[in-house]
Amino acid sequence: MTREAMYASVERIRRELEEASDGRYPAPRLMAVTKTRTPEEILPLKDIGITEIGENRVQELRTKLPEIGGAFRIHLIGRLQRNKVRQIIGDVNMIQSVDSVPLAEEISERALRAGLRMDVLTEISPAGEIQKGGVPIAETEGFLRQIAPLEGIRVKGLMAVMPLTEDEAYLDGLFAGMRQLFEQMRDAAIPGVEMEELSMGMSGDYRLAARHGATVVRVGSAIFGPREPR
Repeated sequence: MTREAMYASVERIRRELEEASDGRYPAPRLMAVTKTRTPEEILPLKDIGITEIGENRVQELRTKLPEIGGAFRIHLIGRLQRNKVRQIIGDVNMIQSVDSVPLAEEISERALRAGLRMDVLTEISPAGEIQKGGVPIAETEGFLRQIAPLEGIRVKGLMAVMPLTEDEAYLDGLFAGMRQLFEQMRDAAIPGVEMEELSMGMSGDYRLAARHGATVVRVGSAIFGPREPR
């Protein structure tokens, strides 16, 4: 995809997010998912106002950091192993995929050693897909109360990855459920939890996410186009 086509895609997505929000909620921010994308593909996004990128894999992120570090706010959005936490503390602005107490404890410990507090989101499993990770909806409040006291993290909200399906009505219900959960956790006013971010929606379903009050959507192929075979 040419730079001009990529810019046109970003503008189109932003318009669609505004339309889908329909004044009920603020339109979500657009985060570019940069998995498998090179720094040469990523850096031009600065010129059109993309300020946040999401990376899935620690090792891939580390290879890009010399060229993209400092250019964007970087979010780790993929599943994170505890033994990889030390490799990203100080280099990412947020970890969106916290779904276990041991992982939260490791992030907190590593952040404190580095003199930091790490912003994190709790990953929720909206459809109960255990293989994808995520905290079950019914366990969300208890989980938040467990990790909120950790001194090295700041819990900023929730994240969800929806199942791959073309059943729009089913997805719509899951997005609505995530918004309801977000508001319930915000109203619970758990000490140490700042329920500010609801990260949900990707290339195939970002309009539905915007309709239900996502604060940020994570979009890759709809921005960059499909990855060309080598």
